[in-house]
Amino acid sequence: MTNAATPAPVGPGPWDTRSRALLPGDPAPPAPAAPAAPVAHTGRPAARRGPADPVKALLHRHRELCARAVDPLVIAAGLEAHGITDRTAARFRHRDVFSLAEQLYARAPRTTPDGISEPRPKGARPADARPPWAGPSGWGRWTALALLPGVVCSLTLLGLDHSGGPRRLVIGLAGALALAGALSACLRRGPLRAEGRTHPATTVWVYGLLAYLLCGDGLLAALVSGGADGPWPASPALLVAPSFAVLPAAWCAHLFSAGARRGLAGSRALADFAAVARPLLLTLVGLFAAALTCLYLLAAAVFGEESGGAHGALPSTPGGALAPTVALGTLLLLGRLLTVHGFPGAAATGLAAACALEVLSCASVLAGRLPGCDALAVPVRAVAETWGAAAVPALACGAAALGLLAHATVALSRASAHT
Repeated sequence: MTNAATPAPVGPGPWDTRSRALLPGDPAPPAPAAPAAPVAHTGRPAARRGPADPVKALLHRHRELCARAVDPLVIAAGLEAHGITDRTAARFRHRDVFSLAEQLYARAPRTTPDGISEPRPKGARPADARPPWAGPSGWGRWTALALLPGVVCSLTLLGLDHSGGPRRLVIGLAGALALAGALSACLRRGPLRAEGRTHPATTVWVYGLLAYLLCGDGLLAALVSGGADGPWPASPALLVAPSFAVLPAAWCAHLFSAGARRGLAGSRALADFAAVARPLLLTLVGLFAAALTCLYLLAAAVFGEESGGAHGALPSTPGGALAPTVALGTLLLLGRLLTVHGFPGAAATGLAAACALEVLSCASVLAGRLPGCDALAVPVRAVAETWGAAAVPALACGAAALGLLAHATVALSRASAHT
């Protein structure tokens, strides 16, 4: 006599297999094989495998998350991170993930890290709790800190304009080091702080993009014209607008985090929160682009004639490098927002793609000088001769920024990105 066939285990779904096995009617995960003892067949139907209370089994599966949560929203975000959607929650006889999280929160015992049970806290919800830097005194500190890169960059330009010879080289190197230190300080405090979640290569791509903004247009223009045998013109004044743009970037990051927390506290379903987070993100990105445009035009008015006439800092037309500057600033903002909210890999990918496109544009013009390789330089030459050398970084950074924006509208509209 042959034994009854064992049901095949359910394949991986949109959430982890161990949690899927807890759904009503789904088979439990197969247990390790053990020597079977002789069983007398009584003719009774086999007992149904699977938990009688699927919510209790789900609570046991995520017991650590539920025990340490201080609010149902934390559990809802954790369930969403495991791939549990409102449709999955309906199979647990709940209308959405939030109601399922509320029941798990109510049924789970509250434990401390030492394993001691204690009553549930009655204080503020995590979505309403503000980070340490969001207090009235914190606002003033990180606002003043966010102005520091722009001040350092402006003082460096003034020093370059009133010096010459070896002293100018020393001032330029000192200003570059001071600017790098100021930017690092801004990224370690305030709304732009990523708390150790940065990708190791992100810094390399950021400084590569800033270096191209500084002297890449001059290099590409010289390559297209057949030169680049000697030094090409640099444009240090182009860094003024991005340096001062750290302040609006910090405020946009703060407003997005605060608005997302409020939207999370008032949402009853994952779709409700996404409907709040996505328009907020798009609005703040647009406001930042507008602020950066104003900063660039102001920098062109202040430093244009003096720096542009002396060493080619800004083009004679105020809008000459506006597009690449705004595209780069928007790309950096989106990359930092993704990093702050736990997506450093996507941010590094977007920055690396933009940097690679800029490097390949110069390399293709050089490769076009080889015998039989003229076609390699045709696209970049056509763009540079039609719209100018600044169109190449504008297209590279703009394409990368659009890709990150599309990813951010999905990733940052999840509750798990804000808890």
